[in-house]
Amino acid sequence: MRKVILASLLLTAACTTTNAPPPPPASVAAAPAPKPFPSTYKAYPGVTTVIRGATIYDGAGHRIDNGQIRLENGKVAEIGTTVSVPAGATVIEANGRYVTPGIIDIHSHLGVYPSPGVDANSDGNEATAPARPEVWSEHSIWPQDPGFTRALAGGVTSLHILPGSANLFGGRGVTVKNVLGRTAQDMKFPDAPMSLKMACGENPKRVYGSRNQMPSTRMGNIAVDRQTWADATAYKRRWDDYNKRVAAGTAKPSDMPRRELGNETLMGVLNGEILVQNHCYRADEMANTIAMSNEFGYKVTTFHHAVEAYKIADLLKANGICSAMWADWWGFKMESYDGIRENVALVQNAGACAIVHSDDANGIQRLNQEAAKAAAAGKRAGINIPPEVIWEWVSLNPAKGLGIADKTGSLEVGKMADVVLWNGDPLSVYSRPEKVWIDGAVMFDTSDPKRRPMTDFELGQPGMGDVK
Repeated sequence: MRKVILASLLLTAACTTTNAPPPPPASVAAAPAPKPFPSTYKAYPGVTTVIRGATIYDGAGHRIDNGQIRLENGKVAEIGTTVSVPAGATVIEANGRYVTPGIIDIHSHLGVYPSPGVDANSDGNEATAPARPEVWSEHSIWPQDPGFTRALAGGVTSLHILPGSANLFGGRGVTVKNVLGRTAQDMKFPDAPMSLKMACGENPKRVYGSRNQMPSTRMGNIAVDRQTWADATAYKRRWDDYNKRVAAGTAKPSDMPRRELGNETLMGVLNGEILVQNHCYRADEMANTIAMSNEFGYKVTTFHHAVEAYKIADLLKANGICSAMWADWWGFKMESYDGIRENVALVQNAGACAIVHSDDANGIQRLNQEAAKAAAAGKRAGINIPPEVIWEWVSLNPAKGLGIADKTGSLEVGKMADVVLWNGDPLSVYSRPEKVWIDGAVMFDTSDPKRRPMTDFELGQPGMGDVK
């Protein structure tokens, strides 16, 4: 034993004679510090389930006729024309019905603009300065919003909740699983990247121009954006320099830069950790935004609304940027005047990433119909898109736009069992979800009143959430 101890001491001494710098003192930390407000989401319990005899759109562009799928331990365990049926599994004979991945809405304000829509619950826009990247939408989410359960009845299993578009920098958005929870963190999608909501165009210049302050023009929008990014770049340099000195063991506690929460969000974008979700209507403004992103070294993940995306679909494809679009909303303000119903189909036809989104508490309940409308407009223009590809607009493509496509958005082995069983063709106005699974647990069932959930706010009210 004495020899072992002596050898250990000699080894320690040898290590200390190398040229490696000593570790930094415990009081000197590389920061910003650990991620606050972590997800506390826990999947509801499910059972092994086999659905067979269905037409399956897998969300990744494939169709399986007379298909089968097995859900087990919260994941897609097997999918194809035949799957194994373990002893004790629940078996659903789905002849004549359809199975799809759950719908993902990349643009929602549920919880931050909840129902009832009264001023007391209006928490989506911190419209006190054109740049407010320090605010987080999850801190405004009211989990009792009845809109969540209405969306669940429409087949929505995940959604991205954003601040509004009053500001150029509206704050952070958050992706949630569409389950009831006591807090936003109970709903928070595990390990999903956060986003930064940005906006261009009429909204910021109207809000702040009406107060006789900058920005009041589109050139003012870009000028404020660029100065904000320039300041964030300087902030990032200070932290990068500090972290290098921490690694070298030469930093002192007093060297740590002051935390600035707004710049911390922007630094997360510059580091590739936070995704940019950019409200933008006009083609020229989207092009300007892409140029600005190249200037400061960040990437736009998705343009939202993007009613003129069809004009620059090639540019969007070349830059790997998704477009989240409506089927037929246009003309309600000048920047939406050139919107066309063929927009989604034209973006798809150009090989770019097309998404159908809601931005609406009612529209989120029938995004399957919105996708069908957009596809029908394309068909009238001679663009024929198979239904199994159309479904990507509300499943895999929004998952890509949110950085969660490795976990959900398509029915692939190992992915989350976020699944909808439809009572007919999901692209038909006459069809609706029969059952909805989230992580393999039945969260909505038209045949079971106990699985048509309601929020606390609805308890004791007429209908109690059961009329959807």
